[in-house]
Amino acid sequence: MLHSEPMNRQLQKGGQLFAFFNLYIMQKIPMAFFSTVIPVIMRQHNFSLEVIGMLQFLKLPWILKFLWSPSIDRSCKKVSDYKCWIFTSEIIYALIIFSIAFLDLKVTPFLVIGLIIMAFVASATQDIATDALAVISFSNKDKSLVNSMQSIGGFAGAMIGGGGLLLIYNKMGWHNLLPFLALFVLLAIVPLFFFKGGTTADQNLLAKHSMAKPSLNDLSGFFKQRGIWKQIVFLFIYYAGLIGTLSMFKPMLVDLGYSIKQIGVMSGVIGTSIGCLGSLSGGFIVRKIGRFKSRILFAFFVLLSAVYFVLLLTCMPINIATLHLGISLLWFSYGSATIVVYTTAMDCVRKGYEGTDFTIQTVITHLSGMLMAVGAGKLAGIYSYKILFYVEMFIALASFIYILIIFKNVKNQ
Repeated sequence: MLHSEPMNRQLQKGGQLFAFFNLYIMQKIPMAFFSTVIPVIMRQHNFSLEVIGMLQFLKLPWILKFLWSPSIDRSCKKVSDYKCWIFTSEIIYALIIFSIAFLDLKVTPFLVIGLIIMAFVASATQDIATDALAVISFSNKDKSLVNSMQSIGGFAGAMIGGGGLLLIYNKMGWHNLLPFLALFVLLAIVPLFFFKGGTTADQNLLAKHSMAKPSLNDLSGFFKQRGIWKQIVFLFIYYAGLIGTLSMFKPMLVDLGYSIKQIGVMSGVIGTSIGCLGSLSGGFIVRKIGRFKSRILFAFFVLLSAVYFVLLLTCMPINIATLHLGISLLWFSYGSATIVVYTTAMDCVRKGYEGTDFTIQTVITHLSGMLMAVGAGKLAGIYSYKILFYVEMFIALASFIYILIIFKNVKNQ
């Protein structure tokens, strides 16, 4: 009996992690598919580049989701409330995807795009509730593991939705593929039926009974926490040393003469797979050595990848081998850094405002990434890829130094 209890706890934890992995991967698969296939179809039907450029608004629900995150936090007093939000959002997500299967993008493009935006609103709502449930359900020690599930789900979902489903779409077509995609979205919530929050969730939910009345402080209160701005700056700059390189890597490969197929294999398959590996190992590393050392270690990986790309364009031969090594460094750094970002974000939430505060922090990273990607395009376009990589290296170095100085008093985390 003594040995069976720890075994049962491990099995229960494994089941919980599997439930979250399913939720996170099924958020990303339809999003990646629509974001990839819609521009392709529209261009094939001779839509203007201006209209296609408007597709950036598809991402708005995931930028603005912090606005309705307090409503979810306020309405959830027990684990079943979070599950209700997730079930409802996922069912709506699936129904909208199913309904799009009966429409023709060429005939009703704005209706299709409008429905996709609504689907992304449902997906973003599911994400808020899922993140909040993850925060309250896992101890500080195990938060990095659930964040591995989140990150791996994101990478795998992007690879399946943006790669695998695109190949299936070419054979099955729009109308035949989307009903199956909707079905898979529904299947993703099956493990959640068996999910129970446990003691950790019960203890965290006690704060719900003493919350103040709804006010603007639901959102602004996050920024009023003592010492929170060092975390906000961290969120802005931690990815910045590699996001520019990630965003310009594919155009660079095109300029180097590589085919779309080769680029797809290098970035879409190998890169994403390495990202999954970085996320998986990152979760265990954070759990083993703690937040502070992990921040430093993964910031060093980001710096190393930035230095590598500077060397690649200054004194190294550019070939398949050196590019694959660069891809591996870049995506492993990205995958592992994601775990530190998500785990420390969970550490900085207020009791009772888990969904709101975690959402605010992820939105900060999204905004930082968008700004860095735009800036990277301008730097590479006006000057060169080499100048961009130099800038990335200095940003990565600044991030590394910032962590050493600002977080030195929280080494015990």
